[in-house]
Amino acid sequence: MFSALPPHIFKSITFDCGKEFSNWKTICNRHDISIFFADPGTPSQRGLNEHSNGMLRRSGLDKELHFNSVTDDHIISVAQNINHRPRKSLDYKTPLEVFMSFIEDEKLSSLF
Repeated sequence: MFSALPPHIFKSITFDCGKEFSNWKTICNRHDISIFFADPGTPSQRGLNEHSNGMLRRSGLDKELHFNSVTDDHIISVAQNINHRPRKSLDYKTPLEVFMSFIEDEKLSSLF
């Protein structure tokens, strides 16, 4: 997932304590990213993530959902909806606008 992105696009990642994050050292070393772990039972330490999870659930992607039963088109539609929705935490810009500004900055800075 990270290899397709420009280097240094992420400065840090905060994981919860799930086993799906067991390769955190590889991610940290390969991409020079600081890794943090939220304390167990404290979703408030990952507030933006929890808010995003709520948006996914409201879009029909429930926590217990088996993704085998969801079409690719539905997942793409949900992702586009979320990525084009302005957020207060981003100064009312969309996640896509903010991400693209970093991509453009990264591409421009690599020219010099």
